[in-house]
Amino acid sequence: MTEGRATVVVIDDDPAIREALGSLLRSVGFDVKLLTSVSDFLKTGRPEGPTCLVLDVRLPGQSGLEFQRELSRGSIQLPIIFITGHGDIPMSVQAMKGGAIEFLTKPFRDQDLLDAVHFGLARDREWLETEAALANLRARFESLTPREREVMALVVTGRLNKQIAADLGVSEITVKVHRSQVMQKMHARSLPELARMADKLNLEPGRPQGS
Repeated sequence: MTEGRATVVVIDDDPAIREALGSLLRSVGFDVKLLTSVSDFLKTGRPEGPTCLVLDVRLPGQSGLEFQRELSRGSIQLPIIFITGHGDIPMSVQAMKGGAIEFLTKPFRDQDLLDAVHFGLARDREWLETEAALANLRARFESLTPREREVMALVVTGRLNKQIAADLGVSEITVKVHRSQVMQKMHARSLPELARMADKLNLEPGRPQGS
């Protein structure tokens, strides 16, 4: 997903503003998707690759702020730039507290919008890359056997092989073999690196996740 082209999705029910924003964004090389409502976005779905949403506050049906709250409740990461012709301070505070990149009142400077879009796309690209790396890490962890997961959970606490052997009721040689397999399958070059992986996986010390 991180390799897809960056896309800016504009949701505004005013055709003139929608087209003007589309022309501006295309003029600097962005792929642009122009929609009239949140329901249109939900029907078409999120584009592949880094995405930034330019969202009018007042829309037919679900409002921009309502949609922002819905995304937040679903823990869905999507950079939002709000635009409005009827903005006020409480509204802008609500939007920014909800994680919006920017809150622009019409008419706004083209450069202010472009700066916000660049920032939003950079943030989304970083998030997608982080998610892809975490998915890869989870896949490596899933490739471990139940016993290897047990060994990994104990290894990252700093316990010695003989201590782990006693904990699990196996020989020290067996622990060494499992430990070697864990390092190889997880692509870990050192114990600190394996510990960082366990931290990213929220692997509780001494408790193998998913076993």
